[in-house]
Amino acid sequence: MKIRDILICAGICGLLCSCRTVDTTTDMIGTYQYDVDFFRSQKIETLELASVDGQARVLIVPDYQARVMTSTAAGTAGESYGWINHALIASGEISDQFNPFGGEERFWLGPEGGKFSWYFKPGEEQVYANWRVPPLLDTESFPLIGRGVRSYTFNKKATLGNASGTEFQMEIERKISLLNSAQTEESLGVKLGAELKTVAYETENILTNRGREAWSRESGLPSIWLLGMFNPSRTTTVFIPYNKEGGGRIVNDEYFGKVPAERLIVDEAEGIIYFKIDGECRTKIGLPAQRALEICGSYDSEKKLLTLLRYTLPEGEVHYVNGQWGEQEDPFNGDVINSYNDGPTDAGTIMGPFYEIESSSPGAELRPGESLTHTQQVFHIQGEEAQIEPIVRKLLGIGLKSITERF
Repeated sequence: MKIRDILICAGICGLLCSCRTVDTTTDMIGTYQYDVDFFRSQKIETLELASVDGQARVLIVPDYQARVMTSTAAGTAGESYGWINHALIASGEISDQFNPFGGEERFWLGPEGGKFSWYFKPGEEQVYANWRVPPLLDTESFPLIGRGVRSYTFNKKATLGNASGTEFQMEIERKISLLNSAQTEESLGVKLGAELKTVAYETENILTNRGREAWSRESGLPSIWLLGMFNPSRTTTVFIPYNKEGGGRIVNDEYFGKVPAERLIVDEAEGIIYFKIDGECRTKIGLPAQRALEICGSYDSEKKLLTLLRYTLPEGEVHYVNGQWGEQEDPFNGDVINSYNDGPTDAGTIMGPFYEIESSSPGAELRPGESLTHTQQVFHIQGEEAQIEPIVRKLLGIGLKSITERF
């Protein structure tokens, strides 16, 4: 996500000058229940998925594109894992440019920049003043069409134009499912000890061409782009394993200028990228398609919180859209995984702080009636390091200290 001088002042000043009352039933800021009460006080509808014992919980807001706002692994009094922009939401103000409500998994479409961008009008210079998030991805709701035992399904039909002037008639279906312990262990290929607190969910996102023309590289291709916003700390490190046999550069670290060396480590022996997360320096990295593997995540050594993200990575020749703003040499040489560390802009403002882990599908080269599916799973595992250590070794082939002692 390009966060260029986002409307922080509008969110903060709106909260101070014209906010609606935040009538919560608990003063436990940072807990899952606090966020449930917050949305209730704002009269914003939420849906919830919960495990049988009530410990694993996922909170969804249909009005925010069926966004997963937050989750917890320890019941209503447990820690709330998603970053939420309480100030902006409570202000009641709506911007026609972008409303950064937050949330630990939201649905967007790529590419963000270039001649096939969804965020700039045809002929516009691709600078922040002209950047607009389409209402489809910002302020429109995704209607609920189905309920399962531990799932909700949403559907949205829309017409959207890109920066080349081509209109796309599309349908989006988004199914959010809570995973139980057995499903979590099967997906990760690990055993979870009873001492660990765990919440896991899956989103299945389907994009369908509902028009009469095929979507082609000549007219631009949409991609499914899932962005997760979490709470940073000085003890958090993002880790991204990469394909050591892949070609081309290992990491794209020039989104907002070169990432300082003390914030980014590429361990070529391990085949893992380490990215410092503290909410104090606005930086972003990306993993190109030739280097992508199916898993990445973060670890907070103070909270002893392991966050993992798994997503579908198709085989064969596919094209990932390029999200860079402005002129591009190749619109289909984009990144598969991104991570963003929030921090002050040049003007000294800051939206969060928060950090992001993101995944993207390939471009949807679809004939009329065809669909592309991108599935993502998010896992939060919290507990003692002795219990987390074998999970990290199994998934990454390294010890936990390889993460905690990097920065």
